[in-house]
Amino acid sequence: MAEFKAFETGIEVNGETILSVVAGMEIAKNMALDILKQHGIDDPRPGKWYSQQSWLDSFKTISEKVGSKTLNLIGRSIPNKAQWPPQVNSIEAALASIDVAYHMNHRKNGTVMFNPEKGTMIEGIGHYGFEKIGEKKIKMVCKNPYPCEFDKGIIEAAAKKFSTGEIITVAEDTTLNCRKKGGDVCTYLVSWR
Repeated sequence: MAEFKAFETGIEVNGETILSVVAGMEIAKNMALDILKQHGIDDPRPGKWYSQQSWLDSFKTISEKVGSKTLNLIGRSIPNKAQWPPQVNSIEAALASIDVAYHMNHRKNGTVMFNPEKGTMIEGIGHYGFEKIGEKKIKMVCKNPYPCEFDKGIIEAAAKKFSTGEIITVAEDTTLNCRKKGGDVCTYLVSWR
């Protein structure tokens, strides 16, 4: 799976999530808006929907012009902008719900990709896999078209958003080949104390 390449056509991202690019590049807000505009996302607004591929193209430009650390900052801003399932109230629940939140903020051919009333999910954007591997240790497997540093930022911020003061560590599993090195997934080990 390649970074920056949508899995399917007809996928859109909501404006609230798009605005995370602007929030993550706070000191370079005009540059963020300029890059989005270059890729067809002009004046993003909450409640509107935008091409996922255009958003991914914006990420690629940001990565090339500004660097991957900025992608991490953008990822960290997502949990504060995106919609979350109402029952999320802990680190574990937050990490377990990233995949649902991810699908709630994307739509395919005009239909939001997770319906909370029915509990149904539409495929087409990949997943954020969750596996509890210890008392306070989670393995997150990211199989989606987004850049690795962006995913790491989302995981870090989601855990911190629902933390009650724990010290949280997020580390890439370097024994596996991540997407930026040609692998199919990026795997992160999350622990807290």
